[in-house]
Amino acid sequence: MRKWVLAIAMIAAVPTAAMSADADAGKTVFNKCKACHQVDKNGVGPHLGSVVGRAAGSLPDYNYSDALKKSGITWDEAALDKWLQGPAKDVPGTKMIFAGIKDEGDRANLIEYLKTLK
Repeated sequence: MRKWVLAIAMIAAVPTAAMSADADAGKTVFNKCKACHQVDKNGVGPHLGSVVGRAAGSLPDYNYSDALKKSGITWDEAALDKWLQGPAKDVPGTKMIFAGIKDEGDRANLIEYLKTLK
């Protein structure tokens, strides 16, 4: 009996946000980003079309901070998750002024949505 309780507790402790990420819900979370970012053209921030898999600071037609250009980041799921928790904490000296998205599920959903942008 003790083994079953332990097994159930371990399963319950596994984070489910990444497993159940929802691009449609992420599109709603993206509204927080729209003040500065668009999908297809630069605004205050660089466009986010095809951001997943792209090297940070690499769009030729956007003026990035030196800190981001030198960061060595490639925008995969883990890098985006860390960045979205607080860009200035992740890359000190970045131009991006954003407090971050605290909710793990919202970040996972947003990342799932960003993966759909081509």
